[in-house]
Amino acid sequence: MPSSLPHRRAGWKIAIGTTLAFWLPTIGLSQQKTDPEPLKTSITVTERVSTEAPAALTVLNALQVQQAPGINMDDRLRLVPGFSLFRRSSSLVANPTTQGVSLRGLGSSGASRSVVLWDGVPLNSPFGGWIYWTRVNPEELDRVEVSRGASTSVFGDKAMGGAVTLFTREPQKTRVWFGYEGGNEQSHMVEGAGSIYVGQHWAFSGNGRGFTTDGYYIVPRYARGLIDTKANIKFAAGTVRTDYFTQHDRLFLRVDALGEERDNGTTLTQNSTGLGTIAANYTREQGRSTYTLLGYHSREEYRATFSSIGAGRSTENLTLRQTVPAEATGGAGLWRRSGSKWNLLSGGDFNRSEGYSLERVYPAGSRVGGGIQMQYGLFSQGDLAVGPMRFYGGVRGSDAGNGTAFWSPSGGITVGLERWRFRTSAYRAFRAPTLNELYRQFRVGNALTLANADLKPETLRGVEAGADFTAGTMRISVTGFENHLDALITNVTRSVTPTLITRQRDNAGAATSRGVEATAAKRWGGWRAEASYLLADSRYATGQRVPQIPKHQGSAQLTWSRGRTLVSGGLRAAGLQFEDDQNSFLLPGFAVLQMAARQQLTHGVTATFALENALNREYAVGFSPTALTGAPRLWRLGLRWNLR
Repeated sequence: MPSSLPHRRAGWKIAIGTTLAFWLPTIGLSQQKTDPEPLKTSITVTERVSTEAPAALTVLNALQVQQAPGINMDDRLRLVPGFSLFRRSSSLVANPTTQGVSLRGLGSSGASRSVVLWDGVPLNSPFGGWIYWTRVNPEELDRVEVSRGASTSVFGDKAMGGAVTLFTREPQKTRVWFGYEGGNEQSHMVEGAGSIYVGQHWAFSGNGRGFTTDGYYIVPRYARGLIDTKANIKFAAGTVRTDYFTQHDRLFLRVDALGEERDNGTTLTQNSTGLGTIAANYTREQGRSTYTLLGYHSREEYRATFSSIGAGRSTENLTLRQTVPAEATGGAGLWRRSGSKWNLLSGGDFNRSEGYSLERVYPAGSRVGGGIQMQYGLFSQGDLAVGPMRFYGGVRGSDAGNGTAFWSPSGGITVGLERWRFRTSAYRAFRAPTLNELYRQFRVGNALTLANADLKPETLRGVEAGADFTAGTMRISVTGFENHLDALITNVTRSVTPTLITRQRDNAGAATSRGVEATAAKRWGGWRAEASYLLADSRYATGQRVPQIPKHQGSAQLTWSRGRTLVSGGLRAAGLQFEDDQNSFLLPGFAVLQMAARQQLTHGVTATFALENALNREYAVGFSPTALTGAPRLWRLGLRWNLR
């Protein structure tokens, strides 16, 4: 039976499958429900527009997001099974070009194979598909949903592996807060937000934050040389939003901007980015039909320097300076019609991306690569209930960006039996290469990766089946999946010498990712426990492992709350994985502990504490070919003032 979703504001937002959200008592925050939400089976495509899907979903409510310790949302999502970036590094120090999202073992390059939507607007870079996680303040999110698999035909090629959807907090009549956090490594953050109603039909809201840190060394002590410095970041981000609403109409207009600067761990390597997006969404309800229009325009400019490193890491020479301006314009139109036992959703969308990599090559030379990608699609998806069963079907026709049409069908069945829900689905999807993969090269230490203008789209055929069980405050979900990929785009090793490893992006051939994911959650009294596990065996047809994908991932978290106090602790672990396509550079498995706490001191004043990598474990995140390591122990203390 389809669930009744609470009213949400968004453009292309997703809500698939089983909700594992549990509501906790308030701690100086707005009142939350104390009962767990029912099973949810609908995808909320745009505001007040949903369609059904036979899939599973991990849902984090506002308090669950806040009790995780990361500065940015990517670190807070690492407890979700199967969620990872291209490399293990945090977005606090990683080059943004490595921050593409991988779900269920689908990912072996910096480009996302999953779409990330913020109030319906794609966060994926128009040039490279990666994500600037610094744009979004986790404290201002109302809900986060992570769906794995391409079980719907509604979304385009960016959602081949699934979707991460971020929902902004609803505006309140009068709300103002600001906060400060300070920590080790000279970390400082200021942030604030507010909203206000004007009359009966208008609301205005906004938020902003700034962060700076001295960072940490990403090369282990035994391997450091004279050229090694701390990797760090400084950024400022802000959002302004206007909402207009009546009984049948809803419109929002949002503008956001980001500026960031990063030192990448050596004397001569830095990168910086400036970007902004303007977006609008209009929805009208008329009888049993709902109509939605969405539009957005984004502009960004990424700048970076690259170098070669001499023996003993004692000398460094500048090899490349890049400036990469890019922009994207997109939109969508949707129509939904519902009956007592059926739903139908149809629509179309388009996206035009343009970008160029302007490169100065040292000691002499220059190079320009880039172009325009125009993608558009038409889709229709419906479902029909017959007794305890519901049947799903959909199809999407897309242009892959090179004039080639691609069809993405999907279908499935669910069966609801009191506490149980059984589901199965099959789907076909594709992903076109990004402008970055086609035209931009990059270098990490003495590992050079070349572009390839002859890349073809990669395709996926997948099946999955699972079951969800609910008993009181206990939830268990298990899903088995198998995905077959053809023409997988990855970094292929071309040559290896003592001073340089040369790779090039290429369609490496066929690969298969199969496995099982499981989640469990239980609440009793003031306690809540969650655990998740993902087995993802991703291999090429030759039998070698797909790089950057661990076979085993897992997490566990225990939270206690009473009155004005909340304390949570979590464990995140990942098995071994390989850095390269030849499986020559092994990254051992690791596990890290983290903690977070909140204590309301007085009315409107809350103290916060966050601790990452509590045991200060050193773990490998990559090779250049020198080993690169992840974040050491990081802690922060803060105060938050709620003025209204």
